[in-house]
Amino acid sequence: MPSLPQERVIQGPSPLDLNTELPYQSTMKRKVRKKKKKGTITANVAGTKFEIVRLVIDEMGFMKTPDEDETSNLIWCDSAVQQEKIAELQNYQRINHFPGMGEICRKDFLARNMTKMIKSRPLDYTFVPRTWIFPAEYTQFQNYMKELKKKRKQKTFIVKPANGAMGHGISLIRNGDKLPSQDHLIVQEYIEKPFLMEGYKFDLRIYILVTSCDPLKIFLYHDGLVRMGTEKYIPPNESNLTQLYMHLTNYSVNKHNEHFERDETENKGSKRSIKWFTEFLQANQHDVAKFWSDISELVVKTLIVAEPHVLHAYRMCRPGQPPGSESVCFEVLGFDILLDRKLKPWLLEINRAPSFGTDQKIDYDVKRGVLLNALKLLNIRTSDKRRNLAKQKAEAQRRLYGQNSIKRLLPGSSDSEQQRHQLERRKEELKERLAQVRKQILKEEHENRHMGNYRRIYPPEDKTLLEKYENLLAVAFQTFLSGRAASFQREMNNPLKRMKEEDILDLLEQCEIDDEKLMGKTAKSRGPKPLSSMPESTEITKRQKYYSSDSSYGSSSSSSESEENEKEEYQNKKREKQVTYNLKQSNHYRLIQPSSSIRRSVSCPRSISSQSPSSADSRPFSAQQVISSSQSASGSRSHSLNRASSYMRHLPQSNDASSTDSPMSESLRQLRPKEQEDDLTSQTLFVLKDMKIRFPGKSDAESLLLIEDIIDNWKYHKTKVASYWLIKLDSVKQRKVLDIVKTSVRTVLPRIWKVPDVEEVNLYRIFNRVFNRLLWSHGQGLWNCFCDSGSSWESIFSKSPEVVTPLQLQCCQRLVELCKQCLLVVYKYATDSRGSLSGIGIYYQEVPNSS
Repeated sequence: MPSLPQERVIQGPSPLDLNTELPYQSTMKRKVRKKKKKGTITANVAGTKFEIVRLVIDEMGFMKTPDEDETSNLIWCDSAVQQEKIAELQNYQRINHFPGMGEICRKDFLARNMTKMIKSRPLDYTFVPRTWIFPAEYTQFQNYMKELKKKRKQKTFIVKPANGAMGHGISLIRNGDKLPSQDHLIVQEYIEKPFLMEGYKFDLRIYILVTSCDPLKIFLYHDGLVRMGTEKYIPPNESNLTQLYMHLTNYSVNKHNEHFERDETENKGSKRSIKWFTEFLQANQHDVAKFWSDISELVVKTLIVAEPHVLHAYRMCRPGQPPGSESVCFEVLGFDILLDRKLKPWLLEINRAPSFGTDQKIDYDVKRGVLLNALKLLNIRTSDKRRNLAKQKAEAQRRLYGQNSIKRLLPGSSDSEQQRHQLERRKEELKERLAQVRKQILKEEHENRHMGNYRRIYPPEDKTLLEKYENLLAVAFQTFLSGRAASFQREMNNPLKRMKEEDILDLLEQCEIDDEKLMGKTAKSRGPKPLSSMPESTEITKRQKYYSSDSSYGSSSSSSESEENEKEEYQNKKREKQVTYNLKQSNHYRLIQPSSSIRRSVSCPRSISSQSPSSADSRPFSAQQVISSSQSASGSRSHSLNRASSYMRHLPQSNDASSTDSPMSESLRQLRPKEQEDDLTSQTLFVLKDMKIRFPGKSDAESLLLIEDIIDNWKYHKTKVASYWLIKLDSVKQRKVLDIVKTSVRTVLPRIWKVPDVEEVNLYRIFNRVFNRLLWSHGQGLWNCFCDSGSSWESIFSKSPEVVTPLQLQCCQRLVELCKQCLLVVYKYATDSRGSLSGIGIYYQEVPNSS
């Protein structure tokens, strides 16, 4: 009987010894490679020397492939990979390195890029010690040393090789005259007053997971390693500059010291966990929340510096791949961070290939969690390869038979044909963006369920912080890719990028209406229709089968839980109730709820149907809104353009205990009675009517006379205002004009409604739809308000099942009136002075912020 194939053993002291056993787990043996089964996730780990990677692969239920297999779902390499290899990957594959990440992982590149960002935003990048790159900045360093001598100051500097690692070649100096001028070195100011623990200097190894660069997604692992020196710290002087065990915290250096303590407990020894360190901080009355916040900000700002390089290199490797598509790259980075005595974090270096060696038990515990949670977040599925092949076949057939969704415009086409062609292109763009938004929603739902000990730090939930990071990102693109990244700049300024699913569906619906008008057809009534008229989909069972078989976690317990949750979501879809709506003359909608039940079309997003009927019926505060949102999929949209409810999208999942404390769930619990909401809406209307647009340098009365003069002479001003608004201003500047009104509204509403976040106010969400409608078709929505063309902004409510009261409608009417007046004042100001918009504003009586 033939014996099973044995594992190949590499003889000699090669660093790629695949049979190295963990010292404290000598009983653990490598599994014999099994025959590849159909429907299994494969992993190629030939490029790693770390046994913990293979153990985690086995724990995930992945099948290890032969070394020469380049078709695996997952490819893991210790060192950086060539860009050609990334370019050859199929869309279903994942590799653990990004191209371009060396721009922050090499010491000299990091210093060069940080110096450029410090010049642009000095107040935001104060976490990097002052650095000089030799030989280019040798002269600047010597001049700095001369200035110190004049001031009779003496500082210590740390000298590192430009591309060194593991502490090799590092030294401390106080006299810069002895430094060679032609060597490739990095010279940094030494932080002489570090935070000490038991008298020892230490640094932190923070693990970061980047799952995508387009868009950027960053996760921080809430544990790591505390690496301590092995000699008591004394501030540097001439006598102890050579004592590296005191001044350096590298494990690769200190492990050779006889005083290095290997302890199996997390609160003793020369290597400890960050989990223990945070408990230490808390016990000593330090602010742990601020500690993690500072660490997160340092990490995000550093990766913002890398993002232009990484995104540019990634798109060069993956040409033709649409923005926002699934990333074939991910990366686990090791940030080395030092804390000074005020607990301010300082960035030392970044490792793109952090060591996953497991010399001690604490290494195994921390690094196993880093890898296991990272692979769960990636959501590698068995169906990815099958879907990729099917998509390739479909694209090949489309190219072969010339099947394009948009027909080419022939020369000599009429104006109506050209307009229809533009509408078709616009609809295709909106549909692509809609698909990206829905895909992103599904991806975030998976991440929220399988985040483990990771926390998403970019994009952050705090909208103010997100805006700050996006401004830094814009500066980074301008700094590093100013002459060759115009397309990236246009993408960042694209209004569609900030729109939610509801807003995109509104624009798509308007495109359909305009298309019907151009074809000479009478606009069809788009009022709600009973869901019972929708055909029953036969693909639901197929998708249920897919979700029950495509587990990416093998036999682990987390996989079975996720499968059960996803099955429950699809079972709940079948039991949603049928609803219809009647439209009253007052533009107020009344809900009717028949008793019959139906199936929802499979094209409807999963996020709509995550609530079971019983739970929807038992919610007195949101039953009407939840049911109305589910109706819009058939009532006001075609079957392929279903609207997802903004409420249901953010409802907490039943299997995620942490989500019940989210701000959205808190706001849902605090919804006010109808009488109180009407009263607050009346107050809002009163304040809106009191608002006035003021011309710079003029009083309220003079500004009002100026607006009335333009309206009285409208025949003269009409063409000029149209040219200014529709032609001269691009979409970004048009949005800035309406932001004058929007900013004032954002300031007032929280005071009236007594909420910390204006996004919690339903009226503000209605206002957002109005603002987006006014910006529709490059500003045509607002211009229609001047022309009375019949395509009014109010149509967004007549074609939506959302309940809009007469008071809310009056608030929207006043809002539109303010926007019209704002445009007229901006036009007049620009015509007279050709100045900026900085002096134009809205003035109103102060709203008392009573508690």
